[in-house]
Amino acid sequence: MSELILGRQPVIEALRSGRSLEKVVLLFGVRGNPIQRIRHLCKQRGVPLIEAGKDRFHGLCPDPNAQGVLAVVAAKEYVGVDEILQTAKNKGEAPFLLVLDEIEDPHNLGALIRTAECAGVHGGVIPKHHAAGISETVAKTSAGASLHLPLAKVTNIAQTLDELKSAGVWIVGADMHGDRLFSEVDYGGPLAVVVGSEGKGMRRLVKEKCDFLVRIPLYGRIESLNASVAGALILYEVARARHKG
Repeated sequence: MSELILGRQPVIEALRSGRSLEKVVLLFGVRGNPIQRIRHLCKQRGVPLIEAGKDRFHGLCPDPNAQGVLAVVAAKEYVGVDEILQTAKNKGEAPFLLVLDEIEDPHNLGALIRTAECAGVHGGVIPKHHAAGISETVAKTSAGASLHLPLAKVTNIAQTLDELKSAGVWIVGADMHGDRLFSEVDYGGPLAVVVGSEGKGMRRLVKEKCDFLVRIPLYGRIESLNASVAGALILYEVARARHKG
């Protein structure tokens, strides 16, 4: 089970200390100065804040001492994007990143992290909001890869792509309407592969930041691949290009 921090003051102290938190959950309707302090600290730290009804809240935590407040401790510590780039530099390799735009299914997230680690990706980037974080399910699905692959958690994916481009990294997005086949791109240089959400794909602004949009050919009746499968095919095409010979 994920580690929980219960009670108003313990959650405030966890937020103030800079401890890595997946999210804070408030029982709908709770009020008071400590609650306002928690809201302020969550906004300041960029920690997702969720309000839950009585049934959902008590499903997460039946302990009456929770005072209507709990925090879920992150299953891993996150890094900065600059640290991922430095990891590649230290290895004498061109940066290779996986950027995930609002992947909400923890099983897909775990599968993508596992593939990325196996394909030699230097690190992944996930958004702070509207996306799955590194939970117990993700850790299990990734077969432990989430413990080894450095991950950055950012507020704005589009802005992060701009920062990567400024660092000389080319951005390749997986899109079912991409103008190039995924096997027709030169993947030899500094690269970030972007995979969008399960149903909607990449958001418009994120898509506009990509240097190339690549598609995977489909020969059956189903119109799209699962996000983790599409991501895996592209990641291994990059790995093949980078390690051929």
